[in-house]
Amino acid sequence: MQFRTVQDFLNHVQTELDTKRLILPTLPDIALKVRDAVSKGDITANELAKMIVTDAALSARLIQVANSPLYRGTNEITSIQMAITRLGNTTIRSLVTSLVMQQMFTPTSDLLEEYFRKSWEESINVSAISRALCAMTPHLNPDEAMLGGLIHQIGKLPILSLVEDIPEFRDSPSRLGKLLEKAHAPIGKIIMQNWDFPEELKSVAYEYVNFQRDSGPKADYVDVVQVAFLQSIAGTDHPACRIDWNSVPAFEKLGLLADAEILEIEGVAEEIEITQAMLS
Repeated sequence: MQFRTVQDFLNHVQTELDTKRLILPTLPDIALKVRDAVSKGDITANELAKMIVTDAALSARLIQVANSPLYRGTNEITSIQMAITRLGNTTIRSLVTSLVMQQMFTPTSDLLEEYFRKSWEESINVSAISRALCAMTPHLNPDEAMLGGLIHQIGKLPILSLVEDIPEFRDSPSRLGKLLEKAHAPIGKIIMQNWDFPEELKSVAYEYVNFQRDSGPKADYVDVVQVAFLQSIAGTDHPACRIDWNSVPAFEKLGLLADAEILEIEGVAEEIEITQAMLS
């Protein structure tokens, strides 16, 4: 099987989807249930707590996160209901989804383990920077921005699932790397069309690579994740480093100079480190 262009590979993906030989990533049931319940707006803290405690591992992580420096209050959180009462349903919804995301970055073979691990680490880094950048966008929710960072390269997962049976990519790290960068955004769009996310968050997975994008005067989640992504690859050999950041509208919308070092902004480096530790 030979793929001359990225479009050839995308056509192959669509064929695999149509014949049900490829299954797109789906959120774990608990995340879907929580997002659906909170979105309806009529669930109580007690009802939401009963839903979440059915997953013991997630419950323990949520309590741990609620007591982390990002959310910690004067009193220690010892139950899910206490966490919901303090943080609110919307934050809990975002946190539940963020905390179960790692389950989707599980390799199907030893061969792909390094790629899945690298993708997850990159997602955590962009997620942590995105959350910190929300200090400059008070109209946006930091926890939704954090989630946006985690999903920004979700389109890479189906590619990695397919290439194990395609020698031209499996046996060539350079070709696979190029494919991942060029094809993950359109595949991310397909995935997001199936996920029950707000529209402004869905578009992150395929719009963040559109560096000339300008959706209006106010920054949105795509802008935040886009700047976070560019900051995360600064100084590397990533192809996007060749972009002139002065031409990227997202920087101005966040009130940042294109050559700004966000880690030098007071409190940002510490918040990024805390978020990275929380998600790792």
